[in-house]
Amino acid sequence: MPEAERAAALRSTLRTVNDLACWVSQVAFARGVPREYELRKHTYPHLKAEGLGAQAAQHVIKKVRDAYTTLHANLRAGNLGKPKSRRRVKAESKPIAFRPEAAQPYDDRCLSWQYDQQTVSIWTMAGRIKNVSFVCSADALKTLRDYRKGECDLIERDGVFYLIATCDVPEAEAFEPDGFIGVDLGIVNIATTSTGYQAAGRGLGRYRKRQLALRAKLQKKRTKSAKRRLKARSRREQRHVKNTNHIIAKTIVTEAERTAHGIALEELKGIRRRVRLRKPQRVTLHSWAFAQLADFIVYKARRAGVPLVYVDPAYTSQMCSQCRHVDKRNRVDQGLFICRGCGVVAHADRNASHNIAARGAAVWTAGRESRVPATP
Repeated sequence: MPEAERAAALRSTLRTVNDLACWVSQVAFARGVPREYELRKHTYPHLKAEGLGAQAAQHVIKKVRDAYTTLHANLRAGNLGKPKSRRRVKAESKPIAFRPEAAQPYDDRCLSWQYDQQTVSIWTMAGRIKNVSFVCSADALKTLRDYRKGECDLIERDGVFYLIATCDVPEAEAFEPDGFIGVDLGIVNIATTSTGYQAAGRGLGRYRKRQLALRAKLQKKRTKSAKRRLKARSRREQRHVKNTNHIIAKTIVTEAERTAHGIALEELKGIRRRVRLRKPQRVTLHSWAFAQLADFIVYKARRAGVPLVYVDPAYTSQMCSQCRHVDKRNRVDQGLFICRGCGVVAHADRNASHNIAARGAAVWTAGRESRVPATP
């Protein structure tokens, strides 16, 4: 929460270091992206001459080198398309650019925290400014005080400054589970558990459709006011989805902790490449934030000490949780499951969650049993 004069200094600092990062990126690109030590020899004197402190100059160089490391990793993994594809050629043919408000790393030499006063002392191009107030929740302040470690990032977003601090929170010791809660992830129902909890996706789907229609309407106008409205609404949908996933994950983990159960999740990695849908359904699939929800469940479970396992999702929607009969016709429609073997009628997602729970218990038992032969 800096005053106007200090906010101007922070804003000027971010723009200067990111402009210089773009220059370092051009040098790196022209020289074939050398290693960090060699890149430092070509750029460090110029950064110092531009007024950067020693640590700030080092962070700018390291930020550029890390960006190219990430780019090359994405190229090797095929995340930017096949060789000679338009997207890949565009990424490879020009230097990496940094936005004026992009994050700038700070270490303990450039930034110090005063937790009792809730202030920080931070380096800027105008010199070090002290007693800059910050705000956070009481729980976040306690986490900062107890577990903050390593570098912090300063960013500006929509005129507001944020300090992103890394906290190394130890995981709680996992307990021996008394069974497992199966979690079936989906689009119509975001999450369905074997204990009866169901997070319906109808409200979120309606919200996304409204946002999509509003964006299309504003983009069609092409006026300055429409662009201003679009900018003001940017990232709003992401925040809404993220908050929804946090609530669902917390509900599931709290239930598992209360009942001393573990959590079994489906391994859905690569599902977007495997599944083929009609064009009207592709937007729904690709906006499905199942990976984010799974990540939230994982880290909340680790902090609470709740055991968690991943299971193979194959045939969980076609298998009867009572008699284990597998038949594609068992899944009558999206919400109804009727077993062709024993005749049991159940909600399709609830049936799948019971299958996931059973597989989770099997995976946990298999991992716990020793495979080492007994000593004669």
